[in-house]
Amino acid sequence: MQTETELRGLMNSRSRAARALLAEKGSRSWTAAEQATFDMLVDDAEDAQQQLQQAQGRGGFQSLRALPQREGVEIFLRKSAKAYTTEERIKVSNAMSTTTGSEGGYSVGSLVASEWVDTIKGYGWVRQVAGQITTDTGGAMKYPVSDGSAELGEVVAQNAVAVAADPTFAGRNLDAHKFSSKVFTVPMELLQDAQIDIVAVILQRARARIGRTQNIKFTVGTGTGEPTGLVPSASVGKVGATGQVITIVYDDLVDIADTVDAQALGMPDASQQGMLPGVGWMFSLTMRRVVRKVKDTTGRPIWTPGYLDAVDMSKPALPLLLGYPVFINNDMPSPAASAKSLAFGNLGSYMVRDVATMVLHRFDDSAFALKGQVGFLAFARAGGNLLDVNSVTLYQHSAT
Repeated sequence: MQTETELRGLMNSRSRAARALLAEKGSRSWTAAEQATFDMLVDDAEDAQQQLQQAQGRGGFQSLRALPQREGVEIFLRKSAKAYTTEERIKVSNAMSTTTGSEGGYSVGSLVASEWVDTIKGYGWVRQVAGQITTDTGGAMKYPVSDGSAELGEVVAQNAVAVAADPTFAGRNLDAHKFSSKVFTVPMELLQDAQIDIVAVILQRARARIGRTQNIKFTVGTGTGEPTGLVPSASVGKVGATGQVITIVYDDLVDIADTVDAQALGMPDASQQGMLPGVGWMFSLTMRRVVRKVKDTTGRPIWTPGYLDAVDMSKPALPLLLGYPVFINNDMPSPAASAKSLAFGNLGSYMVRDVATMVLHRFDDSAFALKGQVGFLAFARAGGNLLDVNSVTLYQHSAT
């Protein structure tokens, strides 16, 4: 298995070679062999990137080890309340506040809950680009928004009075919804093994389940009893021509990139300076396979692989499409009749709201004990909505 350093080196070398091939050919037509070489280089680079992301995703919750509340959380996870010593009961009480103690449910202490929120913020494709806020409570909330793109100032003569033009504010629903990890079991032997970081094991499992579910809802949620997703919020900027049920062409991509007002994007240059955070394309790996085959009018690939920043290796290596970064989100709709499979624009206009509380349940009843297991269940609350509906546009496939 390759180390992270080896994967970074492989990714950068393949990406630079692919970019060099693009530069060398310029606007000249590509041969089949050159296209095959380019595809191989891009595949190798992106495969290395996926392995890096998987390795980094296995981390998390490391700073919990320094929290004073951590020991109480660990006792709660490892032992039944009936087996607590007096000292352990105090530590659990200090770390977690009882909500339904008779059923094993506790609200995690504020420091641990904050760590949970910070960690889940880095989980999921929408969260990579979304704006994010955290509230202490989960009450109903409308986030104030105002569209000033059409507003103008004025030239005022000396001693003249300035004209009043008050901005108009509206509110976008950003209510918090309750997400469950579903009940999952852990063998008693694992709980009893002191060498296992059981806090990280259980919180990471809960994070993965809740994080995946949240990303689905942040992407395609209806807004009824769940977050309003990016796709239902945005408008369609281009519909594919008849026959483009699962395809997209170069002109479609150009048209979509020109649909969003430049003020919402910033002004990118070759080094991406001036581009607003979160600006780019979002689609699934299935759609990526379609887009990567698109050529410009000279037959030249328009997909440019990214490479890691030489100074900050933690920065994601994002491929570029028509000069804008690509964010892969596998919860985006796949290419199909009338499907809205591609989004473009200021994706950072989507806002995610987290509530700084988390509830953990532990189940020691006979249904689990007979199997030598303990059950766990986590609840977390979050919401999401696209604040500026004009900042993101969609490509919709033809119906036939």
